[in-house]
Amino acid sequence: MAALTRLLRAAPHIAPLPEAEARRLYPRLRWQILESTFIGYATFYLVRNNLPVVSKEMGQALGYSKGQIGDLLALTAIAYGVGKFAMGAWSDRSNPRYFMPAGLLLTALCNFLFGASGTYAVHLFLWTLNGFVQGMGWGPCGRSLGHWYSVRERGTVFAFWNVAHNVGGGLTGIIVAYSTAWMGWRHAFFVPGILAVLCALYLLWRLRDTPQSMGLPPVEEYKNDYLPGGVRDHERELGTRDLLFNYILNNKYLWVFAAANFFVYIARYAMLDWGPTYLKEVKHATLQGGGFSTAIFEFAGIFSTILMGWLSDKAGGRRGMVSLLCMVPVFGAFAGILNTPPGMLWLDLLLFGIVGFFVYPPVMLLGVTGLDFSSKKAVGAAAGFIGLFGYLGRTVQGKGLGWLAEHYGWDAALYATLAAAFLAILLLAVTWRLTPRPRAAVRQAIEAGP
Repeated sequence: MAALTRLLRAAPHIAPLPEAEARRLYPRLRWQILESTFIGYATFYLVRNNLPVVSKEMGQALGYSKGQIGDLLALTAIAYGVGKFAMGAWSDRSNPRYFMPAGLLLTALCNFLFGASGTYAVHLFLWTLNGFVQGMGWGPCGRSLGHWYSVRERGTVFAFWNVAHNVGGGLTGIIVAYSTAWMGWRHAFFVPGILAVLCALYLLWRLRDTPQSMGLPPVEEYKNDYLPGGVRDHERELGTRDLLFNYILNNKYLWVFAAANFFVYIARYAMLDWGPTYLKEVKHATLQGGGFSTAIFEFAGIFSTILMGWLSDKAGGRRGMVSLLCMVPVFGAFAGILNTPPGMLWLDLLLFGIVGFFVYPPVMLLGVTGLDFSSKKAVGAAAGFIGLFGYLGRTVQGKGLGWLAEHYGWDAALYATLAAAFLAILLLAVTWRLTPRPRAAVRQAIEAGP
């Protein structure tokens, strides 16, 4: 373990390069970081979201019930939330060049073993472990982007990068479906695992740690982008206690954003997890019509995520305000779905698209607030903390909406989703005026407490 810690530790700063050489290298390396983290994070989706695609075929082959499959997915969501926080904190003190490939190799191993196994207890353990090590994906990406892109461009850059979620999610369905059709359900885990190993090797070649580890100045100096009235970020790596207590657990801003994220994730996954089933059972959609809703939902969020990220930069970094404005039409679309009569599938699909269009920007922006309101040295832990609440929301949604639909009908489940969207709006209203603040002011506010 000590040897692994030494291998993954953050790269040390080296002597500065001549200014002309630094100016020449900076643009190329910034693009290299954005491109490699995008590809790497999209690949994490291949080895995380492959199970739902083949859960029916695997369940039929092994005699698993829907309840057993549901427990696999629920435990994975919880493990991923915990892992995103724990591994995010570790990633803040690690070198992304080694940390992110290590995560891909571990999740590939879980996939290989999962595909080769045929026992439920083993599958439950492996997929829960897979969810935990999947937490090694976001942290190094956030650390990298936080060090190579300045505060005034983060909304736009993170928005472009966030499309990796949609690309990875979309490719997973295609790759896994064809692998299963041609070679059987076990290859739904073998093929993505192989792709994850290849991507890990690619990341070892392309990724780098901080600009200073390459002899370059901090990005704030390169972009001349210091927050008004602020001080330059300290470039020392934070200790575990300082990181967790001074920047995360005692940070009142993160608690508000995390609570809002809990309800945003309920709204996000309500239609992803239950939308096709709802349309088939209530709106009498065909198998193809119900399945088409997922594609509309996912792809609707690509353009809007980029647009809202850019708008949040133009609004001075008011991510909470933009997120609130996005959740209002989400609430309205859910109300429309609840009241649309059967036989008007085109209208339901349009409303699904509206939900997807407006719910993905808050998912991205609330992650960026972890960087805005902590430190670029604590971005993995901060985003992981906010993400933990999100995946707790997904777990509650997965179990809660299914229970409500089974015992009280789909209307009750939709009303619960409306309530979640409304509570997200109320919490985001608290953040309406919040903008990224000078680091000294953030630190003082954290230490002062509520």
